[in-house]
Amino acid sequence: MKNNAPNYKKIYADILDYKFPEQKEKYTFILNKSELSVLDILKLNKMIFKDENQASQKFKSYTKEDILEILEYQKNNNLNNTQVASYFKMSRNTLGKWKKLYQ
Repeated sequence: MKNNAPNYKKIYADILDYKFPEQKEKYTFILNKSELSVLDILKLNKMIFKDENQASQKFKSYTKEDILEILEYQKNNNLNNTQVASYFKMSRNTLGKWKKLYQ
């Protein structure tokens, strides 16, 4: 079965090669992971771009594994829906819907 997910390791490695070659060494600890999770991708994006791009969140999509990881993050850090939604820049309603579906 073919996986249609983007290759985030390649995308971010290329961004670092072309736009920020002097910073590439700082991010190798994340890029050397065998597989990047949604939390790794968000962390990497935040570290590289430092909130310079405020892209619309309505075009983001999450897999079931991503959703479960976000919900696990919430549980491990004892956060409420508002705090998690703010951290991941998403709607509280989306988070509430996910909790009803997956917990």
